[in-house]
Amino acid sequence: MRELRQRARTTPPLADGEEARLVAQSARGDGDSQTRLVAANLGMVIRLAEARADKGLPVSDLVQEGSLGLVEAVRSFSASGEADFAHFAEQKVGEQMDAALQAETAAVRDGEQLVAAANDYERTEILLRRTLQRTPTDSEIAEKLEWSVDRTRYVAKVVDDARRRHDEELLAFLDPDAVDFDGTVDGE
Repeated sequence: MRELRQRARTTPPLADGEEARLVAQSARGDGDSQTRLVAANLGMVIRLAEARADKGLPVSDLVQEGSLGLVEAVRSFSASGEADFAHFAEQKVGEQMDAALQAETAAVRDGEQLVAAANDYERTEILLRRTLQRTPTDSEIAEKLEWSVDRTRYVAKVVDDARRRHDEELLAFLDPDAVDFDGTVDGE
């Protein structure tokens, strides 16, 4: 980030009329013009990223996302019918960052829901095992949780995979020579 900030500070601003010329040339596919427009607007990307710093993603990730939005703005401005490139670019950069933040929020929420489902599955499996005096079937667990059998099997696989990884990590900690490079325990 320090290097990007330095680059943004040292990139000369666009001269009068230069933006319009660069936009026109970039619309014709001129890569140098596109690069100059992106470089000249890097400070705006950083400013917008820093304004969203406390929203769930690091500033560096937001700058990456915003840079994608800026490149898209450069490529699509001439066909957009908009008159003000700076406003158009800022809007595209903000939209890209906001979409990344929404995706991160959804991923965190999905992860939290999966952890909660895994906990529910484990508690129900233990309860049914005690009640039935045997290992419960997927159907029995699904019925108790009011889930579909497919969902129950999916969560069961997640739980089994987590248990296996935990066991392998514990064994590797206790006896590193007992774990092969392919992740299996010797003798399996």
